[in-house]
Amino acid sequence: MSKGFNQILQQAKKMQDRLVKIQEEMGEKTVEAQAGGGMVSCVVNGRQEVVSVSISQEVLEEKDKELLEDLVLAAVNEGLNRSRDMVQEEMSKVTGGMQLPFGM
Repeated sequence: MSKGFNQILQQAKKMQDRLVKIQEEMGEKTVEAQAGGGMVSCVVNGRQEVVSVSISQEVLEEKDKELLEDLVLAAVNEGLNRSRDMVQEEMSKVTGGMQLPFGM
């Protein structure tokens, strides 16, 4: 193998190691999302796991099952979107903006 090719392989290995480290770190980072003006909120980590869901007493008192379901769904989806954005932002710092498959 040529010297240049070995350097490329070494750089690729360093990038891969850094991406693995970022993925591990993302499990510790969280984002919060709300729906219904804060009536429902959720926390999602960088592994796309919902860590917590909080429902205000106000929405519980309304006893509107459909409203509650819609608010939980909206908060969770927004949390997942924010989590993906956070991971993508961290990954782009390593890849220089080059898009990689999310599951990498």
